[in-house]
Amino acid sequence: MTTRMRAVSQRSYGGPEVLELVETALPTPGPGEALVRVSAAGVNPADWRIRSGMVRKFGDPPFTLGLDLSGVVEAVGEQVTRFRPGDEVYGCAFPPHGTYAEYVVAPVEALAAAPASIDHVHAAALPVAALAAWQPLVRVAAVGTGQRVLIHAAAGGIGHLAVQIAKACGAYVIGTARESRHAFLRDLGADELIDYTTTDFAAVTHDIDVVLDPISGDYGPRSLDTLTPGGILIDVRGTGPDRTAVREQARARGLRFVEFGFTPSGADLESITDLVERGSLRVVVDQVLPLEDAAKAHELSQTNHVQGKIVLTPW
Repeated sequence: MTTRMRAVSQRSYGGPEVLELVETALPTPGPGEALVRVSAAGVNPADWRIRSGMVRKFGDPPFTLGLDLSGVVEAVGEQVTRFRPGDEVYGCAFPPHGTYAEYVVAPVEALAAAPASIDHVHAAALPVAALAAWQPLVRVAAVGTGQRVLIHAAAGGIGHLAVQIAKACGAYVIGTARESRHAFLRDLGADELIDYTTTDFAAVTHDIDVVLDPISGDYGPRSLDTLTPGGILIDVRGTGPDRTAVREQARARGLRFVEFGFTPSGADLESITDLVERGSLRVVVDQVLPLEDAAKAHELSQTNHVQGKIVLTPW
């Protein structure tokens, strides 16, 4: 096996231009870890927020970005019995040793067997966005048959998966998206769609049981107006906006507000795999770019107009 690999690194916080392709040493898996040969790496909005310094939970540069991966196990560390070399897996890893690389070391509890019915590019687009949709809808809100679910940014990476997961749970799903995305979302199962560029969703939507919000900002307080008594607003934006106002308003009105961050979980990914294999969940890939075009991928991601996910391939 080679001892060197290519990876996308950054030596400082800044714009997409700080991303550079470098050669570095191949990592070694420790106890409870697997070394994965990366076939594809998903790009998430969290990546550019980390790159820019908006999110600093992983320490200061230099580091390698990337949270999503799909690939083949090359080696395993001590105490690993769940996977062995040659297994195809997908899951999560984190900076400073992220997935924008030819190889990555990941905790085995953050990995699952890759869905057999899709390729590595589509599998790599799933983990973070699917977990950020599945965990709040299933584990937090316990969405069930007949409930009304409002999903903001419904055509985005999290949103288009959330539409399908909510439908699989038996919900009536309403999504906010530009009119040009409506046919796409109807094909995924959305029952009702609102063009946020022409219509105030808060004025036309009511009796909502669950709101999933990947946007935050003023969407939070406005979404409270749509909720039925006892309803829940789940903000999955992550680090960034101040939620003090929406939290206080929700409390005053007897509504639930949850600021949610996904948890890497191979067990939850197995549930997501089941949805994929049953044909109840499909991930849409907007663009596939080579590893050396990571800066371009970030420029596209920052427009907030990507339909589905962007994926990088290192080979």
